[in-house]
Amino acid sequence: MIRRTRRALLLLLCMAAFCGSVYAQTEKTVTVRMLDGRTGKLIATSGFLVRVNHEKTVHADWVTQNEDGTGKLTVPQDATELSIRATYDSTTLIYANCDADKDRGSSDRAPSLDRWYKVSDILALGVVAPNGCGEKKVPEKLQVVAKPGEFVFFVRKLNAREQFRD
Repeated sequence: MIRRTRRALLLLLCMAAFCGSVYAQTEKTVTVRMLDGRTGKLIATSGFLVRVNHEKTVHADWVTQNEDGTGKLTVPQDATELSIRATYDSTTLIYANCDADKDRGSSDRAPSLDRWYKVSDILALGVVAPNGCGEKKVPEKLQVVAKPGEFVFFVRKLNAREQFRD
């Protein structure tokens, strides 16, 4: 009787471990770091706005804030590309992403607010979005490296003219 119970428990434990490993392999988790485009300091927020696969739907609840101020984003299996923005001042204003800042209003590019990044690149290599908010020569404090599974992007707050225009 005791042997049967032990075998059954061992079998259940093995099945649970197998199912857990299968689930872990199918889950895509990305660490998100949002940095100030001028100072390079980490900006902690819980107001991330995520879009996937060029869809219009914004998912504000996909990112949970870690204790260190970074975010943990669980991406759906079918996601191939993603775009991330963030809010400040109690979610009433949206940071300007520095990867699109220098293109705003230029003749060769539409003033799109979103840049798209491949999820496969983020998971395999890590991605640092370009910082168009700073000077041409990049200071050492803004030279950032992303680890595999990490997405780093730079932002700035809107100036008064931009706030009133929007």
